[in-house]
Amino acid sequence: MEIIETPAAMHRWAETARGRGETIAFVPTMGFLHEGHLTLMREGRKRAARLASSLFVNPTQFGPHEDFSRYPRNFDRDCELMRTVPVDVLFAPAAEAMYPPGSQTWVEATEVTQGLCGGHRPGHFRGVTTVVAKLFNIVKPHVALFGEKDFQQLRAIQRMVSDLNFDLEIVPVATVRERDGLAMSSRNAYLSPAERERALALSRALEAAGRSVAEGARNAAQLACAARFVLERTPGVEIEYVEAVDAESLRPIERFDRPVVVAIAARVGATRLIDNMVFTPRG
Repeated sequence: MEIIETPAAMHRWAETARGRGETIAFVPTMGFLHEGHLTLMREGRKRAARLASSLFVNPTQFGPHEDFSRYPRNFDRDCELMRTVPVDVLFAPAAEAMYPPGSQTWVEATEVTQGLCGGHRPGHFRGVTTVVAKLFNIVKPHVALFGEKDFQQLRAIQRMVSDLNFDLEIVPVATVRERDGLAMSSRNAYLSPAERERALALSRALEAAGRSVAEGARNAAQLACAARFVLERTPGVEIEYVEAVDAESLRPIERFDRPVVVAIAARVGATRLIDNMVFTPRG
């Protein structure tokens, strides 16, 4: 696996691959990899001749009181895991390479980032879409893969790619879960054993929403209420939001007559966790 640290060198790698007629699949990451990341990479391996990844803990998507400084990092371990896929090239820039002095341009998808996490993490998605746009321009992929666990992020990136006419395909990949149902996340490393057990309430809440669908729920609020009921009865889980919204626009809806995503954000101890599931009306 080749490791590249500068945008100029990454450009050259991508242009050389494209010049040979090779397609490029791309999986951006912030490192501290788990099976969810590796699933994205294996899917990318199937979809293109060359597989690129990036490892960059993006400072602009963290708020002033969030966990940028303590976000888990293990570069050597991440590289070893990428080699098992295998990844052909890793782009691992310094912050100064991505945001040189004087940088003043932002990329923002406005409406799709208003609710859910957008309402609780001001500026977060602007940081995400800006860095992803930069990475797309640097790595020049034909296809990029993103996990559905970060559902609002996925929708924001899809909107950006469509609105700005990026010439690449975005491939969503289903959330990868532990055997007990917990959605895989780098932030799971923060959880104590007791907190990890309590964190299972998120997936159980989504299962409850699914039972509501099976029982014939007719409005989106029924799905959200079923999920909230489980979370409210789990000690040590602090709900940030539980919402059931249109799965495409992420706007609130009343009638459950189209696909709906039930999205959850909650704190377990000091750790903020998110999870979601898309449901389709019966029949």
